[in-house]
Amino acid sequence: MDTLRFITCGSVDDGKSTLIGRLLYETKLIFEDQLEALMADSKKFGTQGERMDFALLVDGLQAEREQGITIDVAYRFFATEKRRFIVADTPGHEQSTRNMATGASTADAAVLLIDARKGVLTQTKRHSRITAMFGVRHIVLAVNKMDLVDWSQARFDEIAADYRRFAADLNFASISAIPISALEGQNILDSATAAMPWYRGQSLLQWLETVPNAESDVTQPFVMPVQWVNRPNLDFRGFAGRIGSGKIRPGDSVRISPSGVVSRAKEIAAWDGPLAEAVAGDSITLVLADEVDASRGDVIAAAERPVEVADQFEAEILWMSEQPMLPGRAYAAQIHSKSANLTITDIKHRLDINSGARLAAKTLGLNEIATVNISFDRPVPFAPFKDNQRLGAFILIVKLTNETVCAGVIHFALRRAVNVHWQVLEVTKSARAALMRQQPRCLWFTGLSGSGKSTIANLLDKRLHADGRLTYILDGDNVRHGLNRDLGFTEADRVENIRRIGEVAKLMVDAGLIVIVSFISPFRAERDLARGLFAAGEFVEIFVDTPLEECERRDVKGLYAKARRGELKNFTGIDSAYEAPEKPELHLRTLEAQPEVCVERIVEWLEN
Repeated sequence: MDTLRFITCGSVDDGKSTLIGRLLYETKLIFEDQLEALMADSKKFGTQGERMDFALLVDGLQAEREQGITIDVAYRFFATEKRRFIVADTPGHEQSTRNMATGASTADAAVLLIDARKGVLTQTKRHSRITAMFGVRHIVLAVNKMDLVDWSQARFDEIAADYRRFAADLNFASISAIPISALEGQNILDSATAAMPWYRGQSLLQWLETVPNAESDVTQPFVMPVQWVNRPNLDFRGFAGRIGSGKIRPGDSVRISPSGVVSRAKEIAAWDGPLAEAVAGDSITLVLADEVDASRGDVIAAAERPVEVADQFEAEILWMSEQPMLPGRAYAAQIHSKSANLTITDIKHRLDINSGARLAAKTLGLNEIATVNISFDRPVPFAPFKDNQRLGAFILIVKLTNETVCAGVIHFALRRAVNVHWQVLEVTKSARAALMRQQPRCLWFTGLSGSGKSTIANLLDKRLHADGRLTYILDGDNVRHGLNRDLGFTEADRVENIRRIGEVAKLMVDAGLIVIVSFISPFRAERDLARGLFAAGEFVEIFVDTPLEECERRDVKGLYAKARRGELKNFTGIDSAYEAPEKPELHLRTLEAQPEVCVERIVEWLEN
């Protein structure tokens, strides 16, 4: 028997838990002590670390569990004489959409419940778009609570027609509709029912037993992401992972991405011993004939059909956090087994959940779906999601909290990712620094408006110039007159403001200069992103620490007063947060030291 993975979804109180309870009651629950046998025999999960891989989101979700964050997805197991089933039971609340997406990420089919009294709701549509986004091909409308509408055929037909009109552009392979009453067991096990003699179709369980299973096609080229390098002793070195597609035999030629190194399969080790052949879904350790270098996140593929490598893509994403998505902010990313940093560089359009219209957007909120351009900080092996779900799905994680905030699928690599290459320059940064007889650095001043950043930065600039150093100041107000004149003061614009300045400062440091950056730069994430652009020791974070009350007292422009009156929106310290540095290289408390003393402290630090 094969195993079908499906998800129950729909709006809250449409009857998902009742339906699953009825299915378990009618088919007899496989108890917990049989779980290991089911998982191993189904060849869906493999062994060791892969046993927890219920979803493409596993790495991020496992990290969340270790942090004590609850992911409310319950997996239930049951079987009939024809098939075994793993069902993801997820909440219907809008706040729990992230959990529904987790269940959908590896489902072969979806049972979408609709309350016959309420019809197609916004959450119905949201769940439908998410299942389509994650590649679910077959969907059944379980129009529930038919007993509460007097078993009305007209009402059932109306709901089915409404849904088919809505889902016309979602590209499901099949949409079926079944009238049921989960509470009374009507049309769950058998389709013959006195209550609805007008219905002549399948029961829900009959549909589940016959719906096509979206198994990986073994005729596709061999692909296996490396999950870990297995080297128990000096005589054995293998690459462990779960085969995403195709099959492999000893002697087959393979290519490792992104390195491009070619070798051949020497041995296929599995939990039960060596294999003559392994196919899609198997978890194996692959031993190669040559001593090659590969690590977690690399992909081993058939040599004649290697996996593509790129760092910029068009993707579709589901934003799963109450904190808004901000283009330009760096997030930790997980794509198959590869870890990297990722930035959403552009929102091409946001999707209207109800109509499917493409809307302009500068940021995304909770449960919004959008098509975006993304950029990884390194080349990653990939495949478009429609061709290989294992290689085409990714998640984004906030580094500080370990919260999974986004799930996405890759459409295609951007042409510029292939056409634009880094030009190697013969005159290096070290050569320019030697010519100038100085150590290039980025001195990054951060603090509230009115804290004294610009005053101290100007004095420092004069002091370094007098000492014969080549410097330049990038001041927040000055830069907004030119390079960043198109940016406002929303959170999204502030992120882009700092991203641009970080890139400019990096170029100046590459030119051998000591660049002094004086920006409020209120968010730690963007300051950390800027730091990551520089070599170790080049970025010096200087926290100009002045209490808010003192900043307001010094405010000759009257900006704080305007912000207090509501005339200036998104003003840092009033209605926009300032995240103070946690471990700056220099912490200057301006109530305890005059600007000249602060400058001496900076110079002394640099000299030491």
